[in-house]
Amino acid sequence: MTASGTVSGTALGKAALPDKVHAWPGLLRIEGLVTLVAMIVLCVWSITIDAPLEEPANPSITPNPAKAPWYFLGLQELLVYFDPWIAGVLIPGFCILGLMAIPYLDVNPQGNGYYTLKRRAFALSTFLFGFFGLWIIPIIIGVFFRGPGWNLFWPWEEWDIHKVVSQNNVNLSYLLGIKGYWAEAIFGLVFLGAWFVLPPLMLWQKKAATNPTIKKMGIARYVITAFLFQSMMLVPLKIFARLVLHVKYFLVLPWFNV
Repeated sequence: MTASGTVSGTALGKAALPDKVHAWPGLLRIEGLVTLVAMIVLCVWSITIDAPLEEPANPSITPNPAKAPWYFLGLQELLVYFDPWIAGVLIPGFCILGLMAIPYLDVNPQGNGYYTLKRRAFALSTFLFGFFGLWIIPIIIGVFFRGPGWNLFWPWEEWDIHKVVSQNNVNLSYLLGIKGYWAEAIFGLVFLGAWFVLPPLMLWQKKAATNPTIKKMGIARYVITAFLFQSMMLVPLKIFARLVLHVKYFLVLPWFNV
């Protein structure tokens, strides 16, 4: 109350704001209207524009290039840089397991219930990089930039079916002058071990005592989070090494190659 006996505007405004609102009509009515508008737009779009369908499939004629549906072209693009078991099984499996593990690994309560970038910069930037950088962009490359022979073509280039690109891809150990079966295997193990261990260990030693989020995570959550993050960042590293340095494998063993 003020001196004149009336309630101040600030106090009245705070008192008038409810702590909770009902999902209906506060939220569901808006979502329903947006859904109807989206359905109308899609219906009009589908009626007025023909789908880009090709001729019926002919088992005696294989198209060049043979592309998967657009939503699988990201995985097909990864086959250029990884073995099939990595691109088709390991990477999607890690994506699914990582998304499932987020509720158990995320101990930062800031930003819950509202949209914020400043308070959740690492979480949001990591997700956006993984979604757009490692999923959407490979799909765009596969749709618009991969032509005959699965060669890369710029938008202004003609898709020449006779184009042949010879690339002499070598293992990372061979590129650095390390030769010999066991020497290359030991180098690959040391390289991958350093990639997965050194950056998280250095960050832990530097931030564990001062960063409240890392302290609250504990060693188990931190190790799992660091492993998933380093696995994700290994994908663009391998793509860069393949395109720029023509590196085929980081690790070569009798059982599998990475």
